[in-house]
Amino acid sequence: MADALKVAVLGAAGRMGRTVVDAVNGADDLELVATLDAGGDLDDVVASGAQVAVDFTVPTVTQSHVHALVDAGVHVVVGTTGWDESALARVRDHLAQAPGVGVVVAPNFAIGAVLTTHFAAQAARWFESVEVVELHHPDKVDAPSGTARHTASLIAAARADAGLGASPDATTQELPGARGAVVDGVHVHAVRLRGLTAHQEVLLGNPGEQLTIRHDSYDRISFMPGVLLAVREVPTRPGLTVGIDALLGLV
Repeated sequence: MADALKVAVLGAAGRMGRTVVDAVNGADDLELVATLDAGGDLDDVVASGAQVAVDFTVPTVTQSHVHALVDAGVHVVVGTTGWDESALARVRDHLAQAPGVGVVVAPNFAIGAVLTTHFAAQAARWFESVEVVELHHPDKVDAPSGTARHTASLIAAARADAGLGASPDATTQELPGARGAVVDGVHVHAVRLRGLTAHQEVLLGNPGEQLTIRHDSYDRISFMPGVLLAVREVPTRPGLTVGIDALLGLV
């Protein structure tokens, strides 16, 4: 595989990492040259000649991984959660000093989930009310999910562009958390339940009608087409790309 893109997987022993390893091994145009587990040495990844590193580790280390790999000239695809705007800004600034290096940070690699968010933002300007419900397995460490936060932010931006105010809500008494979290003015509810994988509903309402946009991931393999797309695309996209929307031609 002399012309294959050389790929390393960080967090290879985790559930997502193992699935990524299998996906890379199953792709004719990719070559797995390194894996890194907890406690591993990032220098081994650089020494392997990896051109792209895929990070599905944990929030406490993923940012340091990205900055070290950028310094080494390695492109990075990140699926680890825990990124906020200040962390993304630091990567963007760092990449300005590393011409030609690309980083893709995506809150969700499932193509259906990305389309759900895209469709929800388009629809939100036409409905009086909108709320987001995300449902995941109870081993997930963050709530609400990065995808739900991203969806709510895009919905809020679309509604602001359309001149819409907040969704109507006459609640004056509530138990703490009963109305969920609020992301940019949009209520987001998180469910954690054994047996679930990754699911999201966007509920939109007008007088006399309701639109529900829902996506369900039943297996981690659903994320692999998006991961492999990002792996193949990131060398041609210097700088920071947030989400795979642009890779799908949605923006």
